[in-house]
Amino acid sequence: MRAFPVRRATAVVTATVVLGGLPVLAAADAPAASATSASASHHAHPGPVRAVPLQGAVNVRDLGGHRTSDGRQVRYGQVFRGDALGRLTDADLVALSALDLRTVLDFRTPEEVARDGADRLPGGLVPTARPVADLGLYAMTTTAIASKDPVRQRELLGGGKAERLMRDIYRAFVTDEAGRRQFAATARDIAHGKAAPLLFHCTSGKDRTGWMGYLLLRAVGVPSRTAERDYLLSNAYRAEADRKVREGLKQGGYMENPELLVPLQEVRADYLGAALDQIRKDYGTFHAYLTEGLGLDARTLARLRALLVR
Repeated sequence: MRAFPVRRATAVVTATVVLGGLPVLAAADAPAASATSASASHHAHPGPVRAVPLQGAVNVRDLGGHRTSDGRQVRYGQVFRGDALGRLTDADLVALSALDLRTVLDFRTPEEVARDGADRLPGGLVPTARPVADLGLYAMTTTAIASKDPVRQRELLGGGKAERLMRDIYRAFVTDEAGRRQFAATARDIAHGKAAPLLFHCTSGKDRTGWMGYLLLRAVGVPSRTAERDYLLSNAYRAEADRKVREGLKQGGYMENPELLVPLQEVRADYLGAALDQIRKDYGTFHAYLTEGLGLDARTLARLRALLVR
């Protein structure tokens, strides 16, 4: 799909960044703004969270540092979560090399990869595709934006429709068998031990990646409220880049009211809650979701905890 032109006061440019796990129109200077956002967020959250400030990605961070219910700590340097890596600069590749990654897993669909490009990684690293479906979010969003029609955009995104679609996507993380296989395979890769240090990512690093990060933290004994706070941090890391997206769409004449996109750009407690409600409905407990839904046996869960917790 072609990039749409964004008209600035000084130039006509084309570029794409991300929206709710999907590529959309944005200002060409968005990557630079993203680097600023990542750095600012890193300093805004000096606690256990360790961001990896990059110029070409805004939501790459270490999953380590959180405390478990029994007072232990998730190890740093073993598992990282991120957004799309196709725009990394040469300096970013040096920074990423310092993580000594062995494995990079990509939750994006083939359509997203075709649109945004394959990961740009340090030499010797090849991403493994683990696509998780989006329930038509990509098609709906691009159709709305391309229409340039405020009425059509309100019909597709307004009146709570965007929020309902996001909740449906999160419920599908629990109900969709193919998606469960991808999440389970990722957990097994980590538990195996030889795949770490490992980084998993999608496009925005907030929904599929956010769910994977949440379930890993819960699986190794991190309290639900702590795991939820880690999930919600994507809003801080993505805020400036997402604002640039909306600004570019409005200035380019594609959206009269780009605030319609906010529910797709953000992570929200009720989105996560939709997945957890589905777990209670289908499995009863989170542990049963891990063992029955994902098929992670006691040995795998024990190895996961042994690798990730000190």
